[in-house]
Amino acid sequence: MSQAKTEYGKVAAPRAIGGAGLSIQRLDMFRSLMVGMVLLTIVSVFHVWSRFKLIDLNLEIAEISRQLKDAEQEQKRLKLEVASLRTPSRIETIAKDELGMALPTEQQVIIVK
Repeated sequence: MSQAKTEYGKVAAPRAIGGAGLSIQRLDMFRSLMVGMVLLTIVSVFHVWSRFKLIDLNLEIAEISRQLKDAEQEQKRLKLEVASLRTPSRIETIAKDELGMALPTEQQVIIVK
C-alpha cells in the first residue's frame, strides 16, 4: 500500500516548466490582451457614438424637411391670396364702396396726343 501512495504523490506533484520564462510570457500575453481589450473598447465606443450621431442627424433632417414642406405650403397659400387680392373686380368694388370712387365720364377723360 505504501507503494501506491508514493506513486500517487509523484503523479499529483506538479513539475516546474521553464520557471521565470513562463511568467514573462504570461505577462507579455496579459499586456497584449489588455492592449487589445482597450483598443476594442475604444472602437466600440466610437461605433456607438457614430450610430447615435447618425440617428440624431436623421431626426434633424426629418424635422427640417417637415419645416420646409410647411414653408412651401404657406408660400403657395400666400401666392393664392395675392392672386385673389389682385383681381380687377375686387379692386373696383373696394374703390366704389370704401373709397367712394366712380368710373370717369367722357367729359372727365382728356386724351393727350
